[in-house]
Amino acid sequence: MNIKKSIGFIIIYLFVCVLTISAAQPRPEYPRPQFERADWVNLNGEWNYTLDFSGSGLEKGYPSATGFDGKIIVPFCPESKLSGVGYTDFINHIWYQRTINVPQNWNGKKIMLNFGAVYFNSEVYIDGKFVGRHFGGSSSFSFDITRLVTAGKSHNLVVYASNDIRNAKQSAGKQCLRLESYGCNYTRTTGIWQTVWMEAVASEGLQSAYILTDIDQNQLVIQPRFYNDSQNELNILVKDGNKTVAQKTVKATNSSMVVLPIKNAKHWSPESPFLYDITYQVTDMKGKVIDEVRSYAGMRKVHIEGKKIYLNNEPYYQRLVLDQGFYPDGIWTAPSDEALKRDIEISMEIGFNGARLHQKAFEERFYYWADKLGYITWGEAPSWGMDANNIEVARNFITEWSELVLRDRNHPSLLIWTPLNEEFWPDRVQYPRFVEDLYNITKALDNTRPVNTASGGAHIKTDIWTIHHYEQDPGKLKKIVYDNGEYFQTQRRKTQLPTLNIGFNSLKDFNHYIFPEYKGDIPYMIDEFGGIKWAKNQENEVATNVKNQSWGYGDPPRTLKEFYTRLEGQIDALLDLQEHMWGYCYTQLTDVEQEQNGLYYYDRTPKFDIKRIHAIFSKEPQK
Repeated sequence: MNIKKSIGFIIIYLFVCVLTISAAQPRPEYPRPQFERADWVNLNGEWNYTLDFSGSGLEKGYPSATGFDGKIIVPFCPESKLSGVGYTDFINHIWYQRTINVPQNWNGKKIMLNFGAVYFNSEVYIDGKFVGRHFGGSSSFSFDITRLVTAGKSHNLVVYASNDIRNAKQSAGKQCLRLESYGCNYTRTTGIWQTVWMEAVASEGLQSAYILTDIDQNQLVIQPRFYNDSQNELNILVKDGNKTVAQKTVKATNSSMVVLPIKNAKHWSPESPFLYDITYQVTDMKGKVIDEVRSYAGMRKVHIEGKKIYLNNEPYYQRLVLDQGFYPDGIWTAPSDEALKRDIEISMEIGFNGARLHQKAFEERFYYWADKLGYITWGEAPSWGMDANNIEVARNFITEWSELVLRDRNHPSLLIWTPLNEEFWPDRVQYPRFVEDLYNITKALDNTRPVNTASGGAHIKTDIWTIHHYEQDPGKLKKIVYDNGEYFQTQRRKTQLPTLNIGFNSLKDFNHYIFPEYKGDIPYMIDEFGGIKWAKNQENEVATNVKNQSWGYGDPPRTLKEFYTRLEGQIDALLDLQEHMWGYCYTQLTDVEQEQNGLYYYDRTPKFDIKRIHAIFSKEPQK
């Protein structure tokens, strides 16, 4: 009896230990939920680091360093509280170091080292040997480190990140280019800011799978990509719960295209976010499974007919909120997977059916929860801060944007691509070329979604015409949106135009080329408006003429009643324009630092009566 009790206590103790270790590791969940392997090692947690202000780390031998003086918690950036560092001045160079232990049972397999994102440029070293380099601070990347490591042994991993955010040659998004945050510019993110992990893969395993959902033909079409062609076979199993609805086996070659008929297919939508489970298995000539990946797909279709956006062949009105993805303790990095999920839930609780993910490339786990919960997303990149008239800058941005499109194109919740935001560069050659290239490359990589190339900016080539306007008076806002021209005319007047060269006969011709006019033949949306400021103690501050450092658009309401009246007035005004405008995006979901025009405070606690706000944003245009 005593022995049984002792064994029981030991089991309970070990279970508690496992839970404690799991809880201690930050962001322990698998970071790529639509392409998940079981055999992996999470490298998040405590690393060594040093800030390299002089940029002389290479000369000091840092690639071979076996430790640095500082401690940092990965995947949180050094500017954040969660990193344990909290250094918020500019960081041009940072070095990371840790030991990695390669499992013994990985012998004979391809060993991949994966990074969710490192801002901005990065280099990786194993035992002092150069592994590879990546340009861009938002897209994910991987390195094959098989030749540099041995299964069952420990190795020294060093990561170097460089960041020159004020040189106008890299995309910054809403990261502040001044020392202190101001207006709608916030604390910066440098270095590793998403999960780092290793995984073991068969040398002839599956590298990726492009999923096309064809609801008109009731079929899934999957294009697999392998690390190497072989005589192996790929078996794809599609399930609805425990029921197999489709299965097919093809040769494991990069020329294979797999068509899987789905009878009576269930469609994905915000109202019914159904997902099919998918299992990929690569088997060798003896029938042994050498690689297995778990995934999922949502059967849905998004397209444009005339001036409306359709979801699953029905006109679908998008009631979006601007989500900038900043967190008080993690900045660009959510403190937990639950925090990502919760941001979607609090948005849905106040009546939105989706979000424009603004000036930040959100991590894949966010899209996963959007897929699961039924939440529309628009994928965007942090385009602010770069001079896209510079050919090198444009080239780097296009590369990174292409990586993001390839990474996220299988997510059913993602309906619209929006690479740029509010770009009004007065250049008649490079800017139009850049935008057209972005549009064409995006369509080449994914022809299943509309592209809004420059949200609220100069539209050169686009599927959707979008404007931004923060007029606070509902009546005036309605007129501006209806007239569709005043805002762009204002931007033209504000823009200092260069001397004209051959090819344009007049200033009018130049303006027309850079700022084309809306012709009424594609969907038209206001994808930024509102921004009504409401801060704590605002009623008292307005009454006593006290000014704080918080910021919002227009004159703040004097009372809570005035806030509700203004908000509902703006929404009603836009809904009245349903024949002219098809959808909106309200600024914004939460406060971010000094910008206090969110519907929630920065810590995600509610500012307003949730039911009353929900009643406003859940309104639909009358049919």
